[in-house]
Amino acid sequence: MVVLFGHTIPGGFLSFFKIAGEVIILGAVFLFALAWLLKARPHNRPKKYSVVVFDVYGKKSEIVDIRTEFKTHDVAWSFMKQYKETYPLYNFAMVATLSKKDRPTIFRYI
Repeated sequence: MVVLFGHTIPGGFLSFFKIAGEVIILGAVFLFALAWLLKARPHNRPKKYSVVVFDVYGKKSEIVDIRTEFKTHDVAWSFMKQYKETYPLYNFAMVATLSKKDRPTIFRYI
């Protein structure tokens, strides 16, 4: 009787919970790995970026002789910062049209 309650039953419970704990931890690792892979999938990057000019009242306007079409995000952002210093009364938005949406998406606004 002592062997049954002292070694056999606790040994069965310990081995069960040891395996169950390993399965839970391994499942959590795979779940986080799957979530990371789904989040880290390649995103669709726009092929070109445009700079849109807004006046003090928030209406679209145009400034003559400024470049508004760019191929990379970094170049567009650099030009936007330069334009903001040159024309402080205007606001600038970097927009791009993604293939899924008809409307342009604003990436940056200063």
